[in-house]
Amino acid sequence: MLSHDRRVLALALAGGAPAVALATLFLHAQPWPLTVRLSAIVAMMAVWLGLAIFARRHVARPLQTISNLLAALREGDFSIRARTGGGSDPLEHVMFEINTLADTLRGQRLGAQEATALLHAVMAEIDVAIFAFDGRQRLVLVNRYGARLLGLPEPELVGRSADALGLQSALQTPATLQDLTFAGGSGRWEVRRTRFFQGGSPHDLLALSDLSQPLREQEREAWRRLIRVIGHELNNSLAPIKSIAGSLESLLGRDPLPSDWRDDMSHGLSIIAARSDALGRFTSAYARLARLPPPQRVRTDLALLVRRVASLESRKPIALVEGPAVVVDADADQLEQLLINVTRNAVDAALETSGAVSAAWTLTEEWVEIRVDDEGPGLPSTANLFVPFFTTKPGGSGIGLALSRQIAEAHGGTLTLANRPDRPGTRATLRLPRRHESDAVMSA
Repeated sequence: MLSHDRRVLALALAGGAPAVALATLFLHAQPWPLTVRLSAIVAMMAVWLGLAIFARRHVARPLQTISNLLAALREGDFSIRARTGGGSDPLEHVMFEINTLADTLRGQRLGAQEATALLHAVMAEIDVAIFAFDGRQRLVLVNRYGARLLGLPEPELVGRSADALGLQSALQTPATLQDLTFAGGSGRWEVRRTRFFQGGSPHDLLALSDLSQPLREQEREAWRRLIRVIGHELNNSLAPIKSIAGSLESLLGRDPLPSDWRDDMSHGLSIIAARSDALGRFTSAYARLARLPPPQRVRTDLALLVRRVASLESRKPIALVEGPAVVVDADADQLEQLLINVTRNAVDAALETSGAVSAAWTLTEEWVEIRVDDEGPGLPSTANLFVPFFTTKPGGSGIGLALSRQIAEAHGGTLTLANRPDRPGTRATLRLPRRHESDAVMSA
């Protein structure tokens, strides 16, 4: 099969063949000498063949140029450009489009290189260990923090199996918290695994975040806050006790005793007893928060539980917005205590404004949501609502909401308080999972 340039040559020769044949017959019929006629015919044949070869080269040369340009683009060389004159020739248009394509590819490669450089810089600087494994669970990429964690330089790690690196357990589990030990450190790690494809084959990206330091900081902050609260409460109780005890001691040291010393003594001792009782209630509330047992889950009719809690409130009727029947696996006693605390706070707020209180429950595919709405003054701030021993009520212990949220989280749910979006007042929202995790595993 003829190549493209040879086909062009053949077509050029075929196109001129009729004219050459006619010219040859014409020259042959002339009464010229034979040598003249032969010379004319040879000259005409040479011109014919030369023009055909020129036509082949004129067609083939731009195609070779385009081929060289495309080969350069394929090899990643975007600096070569085709010479154009800006005319309306179709070939000029082809060259212009190739130059535009080269500019586009050059910009895209530059952007990709910059993004890759940024990604490598971020991976090198972040305090998260990044590992990439191929389909055979062989390490193909690791960042600086990950290499330091494993105690070996990156070139010695690439190609090793996840099992040899001690990452097999982390690679086979979904996102979770694990206590892991490596050559470069140990602690509690947040493990995240993501699957991606490269070259058509699956790869796994493993990210390990060390939570030990943040958890220790949170623990220290919790202790500092608890010590401040306990110290403040102890000072509030012990300072008046010490002052009154000193006054009574000086009173008994008088000689003779004043006539009303018995009344002063009785009043002082009653204050000491009152402050001692308050301190006892405080320590009892703290012990109750610290010793909350794990929930004893049983099949609980949630609608019946909400109705029973509403009937216990005698200061103000609670309007019930009936929802669907639902049964959850929960500790009925703990949930009842949670709902009692929430409804009691709602009624306290509603009594300030003579507003109403309502309770409702709804279902989603995964959650049961219980809402308790009041028409009280609302919340000035929600920052410290669940801080233990923080209270805005005179004589309040500051333990109810903290205990309630602890109960909700022990059941795998959440408890939130926020101002109502439609009117003045507060909305308490309790969300509980419809199924316990063990039930989900058994059904699977």
